[in-house]
Amino acid sequence: MHDAHQKHLTTHRARLHREADADFAQWAAGYGVIQHSPQTQLRIFELAQLLVAQGRAASPADVYRLLRAADHVASAAMWLTVHMTYAQRVRWDGAALQPDEYKQTPEGHTGGSLNMVPAYAGYLAANSLTGHTRGWIMGQGHSVAGVEAVNLLVGNMLPIQAQRYDLSDSGLTRFVGDFYSYSIGPDGRPESPLGSHVNANTAGGISEGGYLGFAELQYVHIPLPGERLVAFLSDGAFEEQRGSDWAPRWWRAEDSGHVAPIMILNGRRIEQRSTLQQQGGVQWLKDHLRLNGFDPIEIDGTDPAAFAWAIFTMEDRLDACTEAIRAGTGGYPVPLHYTIAEAPKGYGFPGAGSNDAHNLPLGANPRVDAGARALFEEGARALWVSREDLTSAAAVLNRHDKQRRVRERDHAFATRTVQVPSLPTLASLAPGERECSPMEGIDQAFTALVAANPQLRVRVGNPDELRSNRMGRTLDLLKHRVVTPEQGVAESISGSVVTALNEEAVVSAALANKGGLNLVVSYEAFAAKMLGALRQEILFARQLADAGRPPGWLSVVTVATSHTWENGKNEQSHQDPSFGETLQGEMSDVSRVLYPPDWNTAQAALQAAYQTHGQFWTMVVPKRSLPVWFSAQEAARLVRDGALCIRPAHEARILFTAVGAYQLGEALKAAERLKQRGVEAAVNYIVEPGRFRVGRDAREAAHQSAATDALFPATQDVRIFLTHTRPEALVGLLRPLDTGAQTTRVLGYVSRGGTLDVAGMLFANRTTWAHAVCAASEAAGLEVERLLDAPELQAVRGGGDPRIIMSSY
Repeated sequence: MHDAHQKHLTTHRARLHREADADFAQWAAGYGVIQHSPQTQLRIFELAQLLVAQGRAASPADVYRLLRAADHVASAAMWLTVHMTYAQRVRWDGAALQPDEYKQTPEGHTGGSLNMVPAYAGYLAANSLTGHTRGWIMGQGHSVAGVEAVNLLVGNMLPIQAQRYDLSDSGLTRFVGDFYSYSIGPDGRPESPLGSHVNANTAGGISEGGYLGFAELQYVHIPLPGERLVAFLSDGAFEEQRGSDWAPRWWRAEDSGHVAPIMILNGRRIEQRSTLQQQGGVQWLKDHLRLNGFDPIEIDGTDPAAFAWAIFTMEDRLDACTEAIRAGTGGYPVPLHYTIAEAPKGYGFPGAGSNDAHNLPLGANPRVDAGARALFEEGARALWVSREDLTSAAAVLNRHDKQRRVRERDHAFATRTVQVPSLPTLASLAPGERECSPMEGIDQAFTALVAANPQLRVRVGNPDELRSNRMGRTLDLLKHRVVTPEQGVAESISGSVVTALNEEAVVSAALANKGGLNLVVSYEAFAAKMLGALRQEILFARQLADAGRPPGWLSVVTVATSHTWENGKNEQSHQDPSFGETLQGEMSDVSRVLYPPDWNTAQAALQAAYQTHGQFWTMVVPKRSLPVWFSAQEAARLVRDGALCIRPAHEARILFTAVGAYQLGEALKAAERLKQRGVEAAVNYIVEPGRFRVGRDAREAAHQSAATDALFPATQDVRIFLTHTRPEALVGLLRPLDTGAQTTRVLGYVSRGGTLDVAGMLFANRTTWAHAVCAASEAAGLEVERLLDAPELQAVRGGGDPRIIMSSY
């Protein structure tokens, strides 16, 4: 009964305000399919008074006029969005299209795109009302058509689109024709600057949003203090990706900007209702959010004004919480404010709320179906706005010059630029001085870098055991971020180490912190869980570079340790080199995969990574103590050139090449055995295999090593590779170095393992020094009996005592 009485009261008060204020009544009457509920009307009435009191609006009428403009823009954008799906011709006069003016094959995630239009129009309205250009991220990147339509209608485009589209019939016709045109240029790239998801040409876009759930994990880590972000989130991602529930654990007023998460709750997956809907809908979600530290609010997801109100209100509440914390009357976790925007999928057009609304709401093609054509005409007619009214509305919203703020295409996160950090001088080790853990070298170098650059916000992503992975200094300096620190443990409310037993969540913390300095440390086998998040970021960064806008944020480093060859004690689930192998499949100028074998090289690689922008450096690093093979100067050359000769033998025909620390040890032993038996062999080390591949385009080709010919002379045609990875992965990558099946052999991980030590792993995978000697003898046509003693040869062939050829590590 209380809810019913409250509803009556809300309706009554909204009516009184309409009767007393003609400007308010004009906005409250709505526009076409966009209607304003009594609750939204009351919220906007109160907001208008507050904006006037704050000096942000001259009068309440100015607020209502701006929100009415947002209604016009939203209606016109919904009209254009449905044309993007179904039409290949646009007429501003609203005249009906002929059958052959519809697309032969309609495409588009139309329902989600229609739902994004009022959300994005409300975002623009909030910016104009408050004078802040907020950034935005969208989890449901497939709903990009709605964003692109609004951007075109208000003139918020990047140059590539602005040169191609305008508000004429021909410009809009070109726009809808480019959507899902599948046109391809001579270089094999799409000709259309429009994509099926957010791409590098989407004004203000910072993430493709193709992998559902990662925007949900990232948004809380994105803004620096003073910055504002609106996150449009997907109800489908809520079910698909866990970890976004932890956002209140991470937000801190001292080092975080404003975040305004908005879930567009439109109710269905493609084939069935979501679990959220089956378990109780909005009330269940609100209860769930409260249990996880959020403070949820509900709005009408069909109304731009409701979104504008929500953005303002969430930020206002966050400001109040911040003031309480600074005054000592509040604490963490802050009840992070979260908006639930409920709307039927595809609201505003025929088919809304149906399964068809996910993609093609009409259920048939208007080009060939008269019934579908009639529905399209009916739906489009209800959304149509004259060009004059649209132009006037856009001018009301676009107050950027007057407010002295950048346009939304140029928000802070889309134009992020970070200066390379100062590099501290590190104490290097001399080769042979002592054995030490390369991971401890990473630890020392990273903490020194952090200390030398206090201006950079730091995020360390840690899914499990940072101290066990030899990162103790980092943990003691930066500490786990928690809300109730335990005494005597490396924990702090302001800690910079984001620790959660979820690889996707912790890598997202680093990927999101593009205004700062980032490191992720994981077991190699479990880092594979991060691949989806990393790949989406790698692709988007490469697209930006191709579009002539290379990212200006510092490169992100992911360290995979406790790796395949030294993690035998934990069975084969912990023995998996797939992480580096997979990332080597991406373009090597952006996805850089390195295998530093010793202390000096690990430090040199880490420092080199943070001198670059817009790249993703993956380092597979041992954590056990190992020899120092390279001097500091040699390590710098190794990282610079991608490879280095560690044992020259200019007259030799046989060349051993190692990728991986333990493989280098075996290669050196193999070369030494050959020398003892009167056969010379050279030894190379490749730290970055991607520098020696065939460049797949000009950008990747320019990234290739200039040292290839010197390191791999044609005279050394017998080539034995020992690799951390699977042999096949390396063979495919290093085809330019392959001299053919008769003279090239590759030894590596052949998916054999179990509860074994390092030496056992090398033997099980036939990658010991003795196996390398045997491979060299076969490729060079030498008698293996001259190179290996009988018991050694018997062990290589699987019939002797393995310990005879097993190295000690």
